[in-house]
Amino acid sequence: MKLSEARRRAIELRKIIEDHNHHYYVLNAPVISDFEFDLLINELETLEKLHPELLSADSPTQRVGSDITREFVQYDHTYPMLSLGNTYSRDEVESFCDRVRKGLGHDPEYICELKYDGVSISLTYEGGRLVRALTRGDGIKGDDVTANVKTIRSIPLRVSGNGIPDTFVIRGEIYLPRKGFEEMNAAREAAGEPLFANPRNAASGTLKLLDPKSVAGRPLECFLYYLLGEDLPADNHYENLMAAKSWGFRIPEVMERCISSDEIAAFMDNWENRRKELPYDTDGAVIKVNSLTDQNILGLTAKSPRWAIAYKYAAEQADTQLLSVDFQVGRTGNITPVANLKPVFLAGTTVKRASLHNYDQIKLLDLHIGDTVVIEKGGEIIPKIVGVDQNKRGSLSPVIFPHECPECHTELVRIEGEANHYCPNYLHCPPQITGRIIHFAGRKAMNIDGLGEETIEMLYREKLIDNIASLYDLTEESLSHLDRMGEKSAANIIRGIKESVKVPYPKVLFALGIRHVGETVARKLAAGFPDLEELMKATPEELTALSEIGPKIASSVIEYFNDNDNIQIISRLKERGIHFTGKKREQKEGVLSGKTVVISGTFLRHSREEYKQIIEEHGGRNSSSVSSATTFILAGEGMGPSKMAKASDLGIEIMNEEDFLRFIEEY
Repeated sequence: MKLSEARRRAIELRKIIEDHNHHYYVLNAPVISDFEFDLLINELETLEKLHPELLSADSPTQRVGSDITREFVQYDHTYPMLSLGNTYSRDEVESFCDRVRKGLGHDPEYICELKYDGVSISLTYEGGRLVRALTRGDGIKGDDVTANVKTIRSIPLRVSGNGIPDTFVIRGEIYLPRKGFEEMNAAREAAGEPLFANPRNAASGTLKLLDPKSVAGRPLECFLYYLLGEDLPADNHYENLMAAKSWGFRIPEVMERCISSDEIAAFMDNWENRRKELPYDTDGAVIKVNSLTDQNILGLTAKSPRWAIAYKYAAEQADTQLLSVDFQVGRTGNITPVANLKPVFLAGTTVKRASLHNYDQIKLLDLHIGDTVVIEKGGEIIPKIVGVDQNKRGSLSPVIFPHECPECHTELVRIEGEANHYCPNYLHCPPQITGRIIHFAGRKAMNIDGLGEETIEMLYREKLIDNIASLYDLTEESLSHLDRMGEKSAANIIRGIKESVKVPYPKVLFALGIRHVGETVARKLAAGFPDLEELMKATPEELTALSEIGPKIASSVIEYFNDNDNIQIISRLKERGIHFTGKKREQKEGVLSGKTVVISGTFLRHSREEYKQIIEEHGGRNSSSVSSATTFILAGEGMGPSKMAKASDLGIEIMNEEDFLRFIEEY
């Protein structure tokens, strides 16, 4: 066959095969037998082997994966992949609807969907072709699992139809149907391999296999439920999904439009009763504002959109016996009580321990050693005690919360307004020291290869390290005499430590382990103060002027940098070449240069996000909280009463939308 004829036939075969894939995996309505389908695949494979120049990344033959193993590479999400706010309370769903109504000034239309129990995925298409598949990761970056995702036949490698944007992102959930999960576990049991605990764990583990061919052998499926891009077909979520369905995507069958909280409640009730009929696991419902314009007005928090919420169904429960309680010391000194339980099977796993959170939880439950307790899995993942059967209690001893640290015997402290007791012996309490080093070396922080918990605890016991800076004093020679530490392991650890000096400033800031400073807050601080020297000198007003930074975080940051021991550690890290500066934010000159603006309420001319951009384009700085550093408030309809009161107390100017636009145009 000539090359031109082979090319025409290959194009024809790809179209036929993808159509049959769509009928089989998306529509669940196959039109040919498996044997006939295999013949088509074999013909295409033969053509591609005879003419390698015909092989393309989006060919159906590439779904089986290769035998090559590789490490996953991380890429930035085009749009941050935020988590939904979760609730188990109908009242909180009602409150969500009230907040949306107040934020918009009207009752919107909602789309109600099921919450699928799988692994989130984000797919990017360019020119109609799948070019990248990323896991959620930390919401900013995700692991590139494109090769594995290409093995999932319900995910099209190429789409066609009307109104497809040049570039778009579509997100969804990869999951294992119950039948496929049972068949996988039956095969593993027959082979003498350990069983998967539940379909979600199996799906997550499968997606992270390094061999795509192994992934292809497992029956993963995918629902796509959220379309993003610059040139979408419609201004509402529902119509965009219907368009995506016409392009070939597998969109969930269960989706309802609702215009009131009563209709939302009816949807949740209906599917709480019917979800066991489905061939896959669901653990709740998702409620989204339909209009994209309304979504834009409502905006986002640092962690989740304000226009959506997830309602989680009640978790499975089981009765067991409380055997004892351990009190664990975390890296920030928090004391966490952990219940040791008589083993009991619950929601796919055997539960032996459960968190008790804090003193108040123990007191609320009135726990006694030996009690018969009711446990459930919060979000069907984390076991917790939710009740006590006091009718079965005899003469048992109550659980006593300690007054001193169980590790270093320092008297515990509880700050007014906080739930946790903590040990203030920051410098000399062993679990705090090792906990901070473990956190510092972790993947999301300095990502030092080879330094796991056990290794760090051993290095501390051997007095080779006593804080995070002392890691950089280690040598291959100092590690070589340790038990079970070979030359290769020692070399890997030292190499990992040397490589960590390349970690960017926001991750270093997170790695320091400042109380209340997680990954998101660290990024906010690094953006607001691109040099650590500036952050160390920041006032409470300057800190709280940053978006999402409140008084508690500001106080914790200031307290950290007022500690001379922390300053000495930072000085040692600087000497080792650790990055304590980031990208300097380009300061634009304009009418708002040097001014800090707080936006509150809803607007007619532009969305809140657009106004934030306008403020930055004119040299200004956005802030989420009102303080003495605020220059003025840009106020729309429904301005928050607390902001109004604080502005009045501080004498801060309040500017409406029209006056603001006139001000920046007439300057």
